[in-house]
Amino acid sequence: MASAYLVVRIKGQADVPYWASYTMSLMKLDKKYRATILPVKENTRGMLNKIKHYVAWTDLDPKLAAEILEKKARGPGYKRITQEDLAGMGFEDITQLAKSLSSGSATLSKIKSLKPWFALAPPRHGFKRSTKRLYGQKGILGYNKDLGEIVRRMMSV
Repeated sequence: MASAYLVVRIKGQADVPYWASYTMSLMKLDKKYRATILPVKENTRGMLNKIKHYVAWTDLDPKLAAEILEKKARGPGYKRITQEDLAGMGFEDITQLAKSLSSGSATLSKIKSLKPWFALAPPRHGFKRSTKRLYGQKGILGYNKDLGEIVRRMMSV
């Protein structure tokens, strides 16, 4: 059982009801293809189920967390994070930060010198399944165990 989710907003801002856009803004998913890491809690699961027609999420493993942090984590001024930034946050290296995020002991919103989201690009070679349907209906929305592979393609642009 994972202790953190990787959540990616798939749908844009048009025609999204207020309650859904408000829920996504609480999760720092303000734009299309934004991703964030959230700890697994009862209220987090409820919020994800509420907006499952707009986002996709999966259990986060430390390896994927390290990849995302290395390529897409940004600090103040939208600059890449350096070893000094990590030391200032109280972590030795990116793998230690990735482990604590994936175990749920640290959250992106609590680390002040790190943006609480990751800006991703559309996936290389496109989505292989429908972006309008849930994962169980041959789509990619909702809980998606293949999202890690899609996110890797979204980072390699």
